[in-house]
Amino acid sequence: MLPADDADALDWLAFEQAGVLTTAQVSGLLSEGAVRGRIRSGRWRSICRGVVLTGNGRLTRDQQLWVAVLVAGPGSMLAGVTAAAEAGVRGLRREPLHVLVPAARRAARTTLRNLPIDMPAVLVHRTSVLPDSHRQLARPPRTTTARALVDAAGWAVGVDEAQGLLAAGCQQRRVLPEELRAVLDVLPRAPRRHLIGQAIGDIAGGAQALSEIDFVRLCRLHRLPVPDLQEHRVDAAGRNRWLDAYWREWRVQVEIDGAHHMDARQWAATCVGRTTSGPVATGSCAFRPGWSVPARRRSPTPSAAPSSPPAGPPAPSVDQHRRESWTVSVSCQRKLSKI
Repeated sequence: MLPADDADALDWLAFEQAGVLTTAQVSGLLSEGAVRGRIRSGRWRSICRGVVLTGNGRLTRDQQLWVAVLVAGPGSMLAGVTAAAEAGVRGLRREPLHVLVPAARRAARTTLRNLPIDMPAVLVHRTSVLPDSHRQLARPPRTTTARALVDAAGWAVGVDEAQGLLAAGCQQRRVLPEELRAVLDVLPRAPRRHLIGQAIGDIAGGAQALSEIDFVRLCRLHRLPVPDLQEHRVDAAGRNRWLDAYWREWRVQVEIDGAHHMDARQWAATCVGRTTSGPVATGSCAFRPGWSVPARRRSPTPSAAPSSPPAGPPAPSVDQHRRESWTVSVSCQRKLSKI
């Protein structure tokens, strides 16, 4: 509804939609001849059939988003990585633009193929499940961040990209795993539904990056116990720290990704301390895809594990860390060969 003030109705509509209008919207405000005259004089620009720009410059990012939504037709909205990027998730691909439309209608394919050169490609997806709770009150209209990430994971090119999208949204605090789970529960036919559900469970368990999700997947693949992720502890200096992966029963920790974890001097500074449930073992291991580290010693068997954790040992020297470090051998194909 247009505001009841002194602003011109056409100017207000152009402001609200970043200067991108449909001919149906303009027809109630200007005559057809007036619209043609502005386009011929160069004041306005014809984007494609049925869509005009109240200017003559190159399309900005906001204008590209509006063109994508208006070209797709009534009921369409931004979705997938496009909607997630607009919600503030960083590091996502900006092209092509993803648009979601109701399953009852189709976008005009002829119009989508004839977009101008300064307009990225538009991919239109159809859905039969789009409740009001999945609609974000935004301009241009888009899906909520949780729905956008679940859709983006289903439309992703590969498994790593799908899991990385979900992890990025949660790591950047743009969405909660519970919100992703609620969206997935109402999408029984979502692509990669099982994979997405497993990734959400890993993220809820503490995985905050794709490398941590990969590590948990490797543990399952090789029938190893799944560790606790992001285990809180306090180091010798009284500072709060978190262990990437920690097996409480055997007091073994793994630090995932990061070149500084390969330096034994870092272990002396960061690997000694006490978790919220007991002391941390003096040994540690570093896991990084693409690195290969020789195994020095096997972890104790479950039968040999003590019933209660012993008292925390004194801070060992760097040389002691070098001799008694727990390590993980990882091939370039990210396959866990020995622990």
